[in-house]
Amino acid sequence: MATRIVDSADVSAEATIGEDSMVWHLAQVREGAVLGRGCIVGRGAYIGTGVELGDHCKVQNYALVYEPARLDRGVFIGPAAVLTNDTFPRAINPDGSRKSGEDWEAVGVTIGEGASIGARAVCVAPVSVGAWAMVAAGAVVAKDVPEHALVVGVPARQVGWVGHAGHPLEQQGDGTWRCPHTGDSYEQHGETLRRAQA
Repeated sequence: MATRIVDSADVSAEATIGEDSMVWHLAQVREGAVLGRGCIVGRGAYIGTGVELGDHCKVQNYALVYEPARLDRGVFIGPAAVLTNDTFPRAINPDGSRKSGEDWEAVGVTIGEGASIGARAVCVAPVSVGAWAMVAAGAVVAKDVPEHALVVGVPARQVGWVGHAGHPLEQQGDGTWRCPHTGDSYEQHGETLRRAQA
């Protein structure tokens, strides 16, 4: 399958779009952005200057991914989700002058492999979301999220664990968890969770 960029998308000539990727209507991909193979950027989505997406990422309609965000392989960004980049946002400086690019320092959101950010969720930079984690729709992430964690609410708090398939895991006792969808087992070690070796 060939790369597809629809006519109404605004894709910088300085962006790199991987093979088999699709950029849909009214989406904007800025200078220096790098999309891996097989990525999908939905209608009206925004990919900021220098943002990096690994292979097979999906950025759904009207999601906003501001620089300097880094998304690992297979990350899902839900519709209208926002990855911010300014810790102390202001339109003007204390002297009343308009802020320019030199008047602030961009900070980013980092998202690990296979993680999902739900619809209308907000990740407040600087923050990291671990591999295979799940941020529920509408959540506001203001602190780092562990790998495989399921977080919900405002501010986001952990309420469980999810497996590689995204389904909530069921506790089996003795520090093990099981995915009801795939049957895979996971082992908990303190505040971390790992898929058990087969």
